[in-house]
Amino acid sequence: MLPFTAKVLADTARVVVLVFVMMLLVDLLNVWTRGRMGGLLRGSKPWRQYVVAPLVACLPGCVGAFSVVSMYMHGMITFGALTGAMLAASGDEAFVMLVLFPEKAILLFAILAGSGMILGWLTDSLVRRFRIRTCEDCREKIVHPSEGGIRHYLRHHVWGHIVRLHLWRTALWTFGALLSVELGMRYANLSGFASQHPLLLLAAAALLGLIPESGPHLIIVTLFANQIVPFSVLLTSALVQDGHGMLPMLAHSVRASLVLKAFNLTFGLVIGLVVHLAGS
Repeated sequence: MLPFTAKVLADTARVVVLVFVMMLLVDLLNVWTRGRMGGLLRGSKPWRQYVVAPLVACLPGCVGAFSVVSMYMHGMITFGALTGAMLAASGDEAFVMLVLFPEKAILLFAILAGSGMILGWLTDSLVRRFRIRTCEDCREKIVHPSEGGIRHYLRHHVWGHIVRLHLWRTALWTFGALLSVELGMRYANLSGFASQHPLLLLAAAALLGLIPESGPHLIIVTLFANQIVPFSVLLTSALVQDGHGMLPMLAHSVRASLVLKAFNLTFGLVIGLVVHLAGS
């Protein structure tokens, strides 16, 4: 066993325990509101969706993103509002960021939400101008079941949802990311490479964000936590990626999903480059 593996395992365990606690709190909030967080998006004022959708999607984990996707599938919000929400979403990586660098994570979430609000409106303007067709209504609605009972909650929410769907992936990706960064710092002069090729890393972070999975972004998160990459790289990846919030959209419409990711990739690269040139 490598001499630093024990440290990596200990750090992974610490992160996973704290992530589990935060996941549980968010899931309890969703159950307590009986899955109605997405209902905040309803309203007669058109601008409301551009504000509320990114705020809902900013919730750590999949709850907010899935709620927004469901609302879009049912024609309750526009394509632009969905795009803004996916810009703001961070998936399970949000939990890890809150553990590793809480103050900067909160700043990042605020930037993502603000960007989502503005760029969601801009996306709808572009959609109208270029007549991009949106999805039709979908029968699927993704919310957690609302049945009561502690046995049901432990079986379906804690074990079936948090542990089986999220926590083990978070543990594996966290361990892999921490180990990769540790190896890179010790044997591959990762810090030197990052300082010499910041734009290459920014582009790589954007491409990683295209993967509809809560995991690859943890590589960028870990690099930032170890002060190897600047904030612009983290921001770029966070803007493009959306955890696995896009999975139900991919099942519903591959074309619409690709258009959405094209918007987010473009926005992420442009904003990331501007922040990089500004020195962050």
